[in-house]
Amino acid sequence: MTDEYYMKLALLEAKKAFDLGEVPVGAVIVQDDIVISSAYNLREIEKMATAHAEILAIQKACKNLGGWRLPRCTLYVTLEPCPMCAGAIINSRIDKVVFGAYDFKAGSCGSIVNLFDIDYNHKPMVIGGVLEDECVELLKSFFKTLRENKKNKV
Repeated sequence: MTDEYYMKLALLEAKKAFDLGEVPVGAVIVQDDIVISSAYNLREIEKMATAHAEILAIQKACKNLGGWRLPRCTLYVTLEPCPMCAGAIINSRIDKVVFGAYDFKAGSCGSIVNLFDIDYNHKPMVIGGVLEDECVELLKSFFKTLRENKKNKV
């Protein structure tokens, strides 16, 4: 399977978030070409600051694999991880991060800072911009709809 294939799965997760009124970010974790977890943003529904797609996918993957380390795993996520998620990626020892859209407001894999360049005990490989156009379009569509809904309520 290719990075594009798994990113399409992450986009399907992001669309679930979109349909629930959540910022449409989806994540999929793969180990040895097997999807071991998937998730999407649930911050609004869960009323929890940490309910990012990446964190939820990491939690599920740890549970599914029976430990806090995620060896030989790749995280596919539709939006560049924030500092919190980058920290969780480091701490869970994910080998590779593949993201779609760059986040110029909170991105911590190169847009604002690259936390993986700091001398922590683990450095995952990072690939950005995979299916970037599709990921960006989904986010733009969400925020456009959100603005229109707010405008119509006034």
